[in-house]
Amino acid sequence: MSTKIPIVPKELIIPFILITSLFALWGFANDITNPMVSAFKKVLELNNTQASWVQMAFYGGYFTMALPAAIFAKKYSYKKGILLGLILYASGALLFYPAAAYEQFTFFLLALYILTFGLAFLETTANPFILSMGPSETATQRLNLAQAFNPIGALAGLYAAQTFILGSLQSDDLNENGQVIYDSLSETAKASIRTADLMVIRNPYVMLGLAVIGILILIAIVRMPEKKEEDSGEGLYSAIKRIFQGKKFREGVIAQMFYVGAQIMCWTYIYQYAETLGIDNRSAVPYAMAALGIFLVGRWVCTFLLRYIDAGKLLTIFSFMAMVFTLGTIFIEGMIGLYSLVMISFCMSLMFPTIYGIALDGMGDDAKYGAAFLVMAIVGGAIMPLAQGMILDLGGLGYADTRVFGVPEVNFSFVLPLFCFVVIATYGIRVFKKLI
Repeated sequence: MSTKIPIVPKELIIPFILITSLFALWGFANDITNPMVSAFKKVLELNNTQASWVQMAFYGGYFTMALPAAIFAKKYSYKKGILLGLILYASGALLFYPAAAYEQFTFFLLALYILTFGLAFLETTANPFILSMGPSETATQRLNLAQAFNPIGALAGLYAAQTFILGSLQSDDLNENGQVIYDSLSETAKASIRTADLMVIRNPYVMLGLAVIGILILIAIVRMPEKKEEDSGEGLYSAIKRIFQGKKFREGVIAQMFYVGAQIMCWTYIYQYAETLGIDNRSAVPYAMAALGIFLVGRWVCTFLLRYIDAGKLLTIFSFMAMVFTLGTIFIEGMIGLYSLVMISFCMSLMFPTIYGIALDGMGDDAKYGAAFLVMAIVGGAIMPLAQGMILDLGGLGYADTRVFGVPEVNFSFVLPLFCFVVIATYGIRVFKKLI
C-alpha cells in the first residue's frame, strides 16, 4: 500500500509558514506599485513612456541584485539573506519621504530601485528555501502552495492603492475627459496640488517601511532550520557555466522572463484599458482586484491539479487558454474585452511557480545560483511594459488616439503579452514531450 508523500513535512510547518508570509509581503509591494504608473503620469504630467519607468526601476532592481543575493545566501544562509532583504525593502520604502519632499520623479525611481533590491533578496532566498522544505517529489506543489499567498498580499496592496492613494489624488478628481481641467490650471495651483498628491503617494510606502521593520525584528529572533553546506572551493563562473548547460534550466529562464513581462503588462495596463471605456483609475481597481482574486483561485486549483497532471502539460494548457483570452482582449472592444483581460490572470496563476519548479528540478545546491537567474528574469517586467508604453504613445498621450489593425492602440498593445504566452507554451510542450 503506497503512502501519499506530504507536501510539507510536519516538522517543517512553522518555518514554512514564516517564509511563506514573505510571499504576501512582496506581493503587496508589487501591486501597490502597479497603479503608480498611471498616478505618476497624472500628478507629474508625464507621457506613457516616461511613466512606464516606474516598472523599469521596480523590476530593474531585481535584475541588478538577484545574483549578489544568491552569492550572499550561498556564503552565509537563507535567513541572513532574508534579513538583509528586509533591511533593503524597508530602506527603499522609507526613502519615499524625502522623495516627496524634493518632488523629483528620479528620486521616487531611486527609492523603488532600492526597495526592489530587498525584494530580489527575498525572492532569491525564499523560493529555493521553500523547494528544499520537503521531498523533491512535491517541490513544485509546495512552491505553488507558498506562491498562493502572494496574491493575498497583492490584493492588500491594491486595496491600499485604491483606498489611500488613487481615491485621494486631487489631480485625478480634477480630470474630466482626460486631463483638461488639471491642464488648464495655473502653475501655482498645479504646484500646490502636486505637493499634496505626492504626500498622498508617500504615506502608504512609509507605513509599509515601518511594518517591514517589525517583520524584520520578528524573523531575526525566531530560530530557523538552515542547511549547512560544504564549501567546494568551486568558482562562481564554473557553477554558472554548469547550470546553464541544462536546456530545461536555460529555456526556463527565458520562459520566466516572458511570463513576468506578460503578467506586469496585463496588471499595469488594465487601468489604461479601462480608461478608454470611460472607467477612471479608482473605479478600475475592482477589475484589477477581480483579476488578482481569480489569480488566487487559480493558484489553489493548480496546486491540486499538479498532483494528477504533468507540470509541463498543465503549463501548456494554461498558456493556450491565456492566448485565447488575450486575443479577446485585443479584438473585442468594450466590456467583454476588459473581462477577457481579467480572465488572463486565471491562466497566469500557474506559470511563475511551475516554470520555477521545473527549471530548478534536480539542481541540488546549485539551486541558489539557479534561483538568482530565475529572479533576474523578472527584468522582463521592466522591459516589456516600457515597450507597451511606447505603443500607447503612437498617437499621442491618450490610449485610443489611433487605431492599429482596426483596434485602438491600447488593445493592439496586448500583442506583446500574446507573444509571451506563445513562448511559455513552447517551453511547456518541450518539457512535456521530454525534448529538454
